[in-house]
Amino acid sequence: MFQYEFMRYAFLASTFIAITCGVVGVYVVARSYAFLAHTLSEIGFAGAAFAVFIGIAPLWGMLLFTLLGSIGVGELSLHSDQKESSISAISALFIGLGVLFLAISGSNSRYATNILFGSIIGVDKQGVIQLVVLSVIVLLMILLVQRNLNFDSFDHIGAIAHGVHTTGLVGIVFLISLAMSVAIGAQIVGSLLVFILLTLPSSTARYIGRTIPAMIAWSVFFALIGVWAGLYLGFITNWPVTFFIATIEVVIYLVAYGLHVVKHR
Repeated sequence: MFQYEFMRYAFLASTFIAITCGVVGVYVVARSYAFLAHTLSEIGFAGAAFAVFIGIAPLWGMLLFTLLGSIGVGELSLHSDQKESSISAISALFIGLGVLFLAISGSNSRYATNILFGSIIGVDKQGVIQLVVLSVIVLLMILLVQRNLNFDSFDHIGAIAHGVHTTGLVGIVFLISLAMSVAIGAQIVGSLLVFILLTLPSSTARYIGRTIPAMIAWSVFFALIGVWAGLYLGFITNWPVTFFIATIEVVIYLVAYGLHVVKHR
């Protein structure tokens, strides 16, 4: 399998993507931001479609839209009394924009499929470099604010008492990190299902890990298992990699949840 250059590139890129989504996902779940990750995936779809429309790589359009969207939607979710309705309206708007951009760009269905479901098999050397660099940037950003981020995410009341607020530097850095994670994670599972890598491995890890470092380690492990096994199964069956990743992550989660229920009966 590794005799093929595109598979070596795919495994390298997916490894960094899984590590990034595994780390960021722990804080997504802890801060109850799953809805935001899902909304950003839809905003990312519109960004990628816009990039196709103006003739640039979908990754950069997705980055632009998710970065702007994460700050806007994040602020809205904190200050709106009807945040669910407001965010639903934003999601609908960007899905519509994505469809519009694809329609007026004259692109065929392959572009829409790649944006929605990912195309990690087709990533080239330049694409791998871009994804690795972006992943490293996200991890460094998380490391930069990790102490305060841990405090704010897992002990929000204590964080407020000590002057650590989600609307301050910590919150902004995390929103930017989440936006970048959505953009790079979408390259393997697509904008439609990127929230899988940002929520399921970390949700599973919460049933096993007893400390934050343990949860991060387990989350990264489960994300890696999903993408590695998904790529392998996709290679030998020629079925969509996204299908295998989604199925594997769901099965792992259900097994962990089942064991948790049995243990606490």
